[in-house]
Amino acid sequence: MIEPPGADELLFLPLGGAGEIGMNLTLYGHAGQWLMVDLGVTFGDDATPGIEVIMPDPSFIEDNRDRLSGLVLTHAHEDHIGAVPYLWPDLGCPIYATPFTASVLRRKLVESGIEEEAEIVEVPLSGRFKVGPFDLEFITLTHSIPEPNAVAIRTPCGTVLHTGDWKLDPDPLVGEVTDEAALKKLGAEGVLAMVCDSTNALVPGHSGSESLVRANLTEMMGRFQGRIAVACFASNVARLESVARAAAHHDRHAALVGRSLWRINKAARETGYLADLPEFVSEHDAGFLPRDKVVLLCTGSQGEPRSALARIARGEHPAVMLEAGDAVLFSSRVIPGNDRAIGRLQNDLAKLGVEIVTERDNAIHVSGHPARDELIAMYQWVRPQIAVPVHGEYRHLAAHARLAEDCQVPQSVLSTNGDVIRLAPGPARKIGEVPSGRLGLDGKVLMSLDGEAMRLRHRMLHNGTAVATLVLDETGLLAAEPQIAIQGLLEPDEMGEAREDAADAVRTALVKLRPADRKSDATVKEAARLAIRKTLQNLHGKKPLTEVHLVRL
Repeated sequence: MIEPPGADELLFLPLGGAGEIGMNLTLYGHAGQWLMVDLGVTFGDDATPGIEVIMPDPSFIEDNRDRLSGLVLTHAHEDHIGAVPYLWPDLGCPIYATPFTASVLRRKLVESGIEEEAEIVEVPLSGRFKVGPFDLEFITLTHSIPEPNAVAIRTPCGTVLHTGDWKLDPDPLVGEVTDEAALKKLGAEGVLAMVCDSTNALVPGHSGSESLVRANLTEMMGRFQGRIAVACFASNVARLESVARAAAHHDRHAALVGRSLWRINKAARETGYLADLPEFVSEHDAGFLPRDKVVLLCTGSQGEPRSALARIARGEHPAVMLEAGDAVLFSSRVIPGNDRAIGRLQNDLAKLGVEIVTERDNAIHVSGHPARDELIAMYQWVRPQIAVPVHGEYRHLAAHARLAEDCQVPQSVLSTNGDVIRLAPGPARKIGEVPSGRLGLDGKVLMSLDGEAMRLRHRMLHNGTAVATLVLDETGLLAAEPQIAIQGLLEPDEMGEAREDAADAVRTALVKLRPADRKSDATVKEAARLAIRKTLQNLHGKKPLTEVHLVRL
């Protein structure tokens, strides 16, 4: 049990995003109150069957919602705002964001039907504002989306700089450059701790500029005569503009194919971005344009099966098609865990005779996260007393901590989700843990990924199921042939023999029970369950999830 944070202490508590990339949720505690920074998601994979969206378990702060002063959003990427529609109703606090992030979030809340309930406080770029006992300031950075912000969190115990996602791009094309002066000014004031992006802590040099991508896309498009499709992250507004400019250079029209691209386009134009760019062509109209006069901007860079590009590759899209002589440019990186899905998508495209170009073939993508030289520059500007690496797997955090040590930072703290770290009074140290975990969106319901339902789902997935209905007479013996259904384990021509063997095993197991034990439903069910499972294990080498139902005459 963690006591409410005192007036003389400053706590750091990650519930998501520490030891992993994505699903960010960070709490800061001071003077009896908590401040939440970001509330994001990650996405399901083969390890979470049936689950598309995963988010942090916020049980700790839900239980302390009366002490939650507010939620501050650093930027509009899904791993920072994606959980808001699902988890905010149980939090109920004000939400603070800059205009573009607020616009994207409002559209998400409209889809969830809670736009009237949520209080979104729009803060200008570089704005300074109070949330409970926390004095906050947004500091403009660069990233792969408009309006990425670091948050300076000032308290009487010290100042924390929470960077969010960032890079140092001298020519981001869309939005402002990093506010180096504000970061240096903060460093001169004195920074207790910097909670910082670790994604590329193992990558030497610089991450590269969006302006380089635009030049390379323009050159690359000149090589093809057929349709060109570009797959990229929908939220990368600068990339949308780069593709449109490159298309126009070659006398092509740029079309958006995918709902999320249209949502981002509308949010960007609503907040002053893409203002001098002609409207994009609709996917319907794109289908009527000559092949050499169109560039298709598509969702699906990560192989998502229901995305626009995946449906095009399968020949299932109602308006757009690709064929031999066309090209697909993957202007994105492969997010770890998506390799197989992307491979399947690219195989489908290859079957159509489409030429595939990736970032490995040409520099048509740059990372949105800082490489080592950028991290070094940030430490030179901010000069924190404590480095707190986040937003990375543990190997990234460890590399980041070593880099911070090389930058003469006195102390580094490595944490995992649920760790309660006291930053002040120092030295920084772990003082406890709170429950943390993951929730998965299963259809319309949130379920614990550590719960019994997911464990059973894994067992069914890997071992199959067997369900038996037994009709018993007054002595507790079989009054009819057992009805046994076996799923996901045997081929149809193997079923008959397996059912007969399992029925014989059940019959024998019941006969072996004492008459008194046959009166107990629990005892009979367990005896039958073990008999069926052992029979199928002998036949197939698997132990299926087995369930037994009884009917007594």
